[in-house]
Amino acid sequence: MADMRWLGLDWDEGPDVGGPYAPYCQDERRELYQQALERLAAKGVIYPCYCTRAELAASAPHRGDSNYRYTGNCRNRSETPTDRRPALRLAVPEGIIQYEDLICGQYAQDVREISGDFVVRRSDGVHAYQLAVVVDDGLMNINNVVRGDDLLDSTPRQLLLYRLLGLTPPTFAHVPLLHGQDGHRLSKRQQDLSIAALRYRGVRAEDIIGYLGWKAGLIDRRCQVTAKDLINLFALEKLQTKPIIVENDCFLG
Repeated sequence: MADMRWLGLDWDEGPDVGGPYAPYCQDERRELYQQALERLAAKGVIYPCYCTRAELAASAPHRGDSNYRYTGNCRNRSETPTDRRPALRLAVPEGIIQYEDLICGQYAQDVREISGDFVVRRSDGVHAYQLAVVVDDGLMNINNVVRGDDLLDSTPRQLLLYRLLGLTPPTFAHVPLLHGQDGHRLSKRQQDLSIAALRYRGVRAEDIIGYLGWKAGLIDRRCQVTAKDLINLFALEKLQTKPIIVENDCFLG
């Protein structure tokens, strides 16, 4: 949050400023996630899964990036292993989930075919991201979600959970990610391009905001811009849909 503050970003609600939907840390919201699980259990749409990661890797079709489509091994399992704790999975119904993304347009997915029955609580007791984000956004009355397009194919799973939990889903806009010149998306491995590293090197916040605004298509040339000034220039229709390439030496000189 310190880096975001330094860039000139602020927010109306959060763990540091409070708000009407506190608490804002997921560790403090576990009871809300558990209540959602109990509602799903009452509907009969979750079941225990005892599969290990090795078993999943060996039996499930591979989707890349360590993702697997679950084939439903435990959906009708009769015996209960005693040597391991189960995860909980959602029994995904047949059918297509579709929605209109504000940037990517119409998107449709057969969740059962793409991911299969997905985890809503891990075997270590931690509530899964797909469940937590739906509960948080639903209970906080979030009406617009803008996030990276690496989460585009997660949205149908979340829409299914919104429906089952009786929550109103927001609209979604999935923006392109930053990629390096090698074509791979930027990650923690590129430490020299982190906000903290750039700040340490003396790069100004206005330089970073201006560069990213230019690369994203919000302004027509590279220049110094504050986050506050960029608000008035922001429009979803200006954003490109392809990955944004960041040069290795973009802040040298």
